[in-house]
Amino acid sequence: MSRPSRLQRQILSLYRELLRAGRGKPGAEARVRAEFRQHASLPRSDVLRIEYLYRRGRRQLQLLRSGHTTAMSTFVRPRGPEEELESGRLR
Repeated sequence: MSRPSRLQRQILSLYRELLRAGRGKPGAEARVRAEFRQHASLPRSDVLRIEYLYRRGRRQLQLLRSGHTTAMSTFVRPRGPEEELESGRLR
């Protein structure tokens, strides 16, 4: 197996730092893991998107480290009536 690239090492380091910063803050560790899993399947060739997500993660790390952050939550797009019907939730 080849050695990880510099960007891969930076991303792994960011992941560890986010997990450490999120300790003791409700929802933070689960959110970090879910976010990284969601984007794990990005192709290595999509460097622009990967770098964008890396910068976004750095900003989130700064927020987590600030004393003002007590928890992490996620905004979920509300489902429309069509999506409710498709999933079988409306009857």
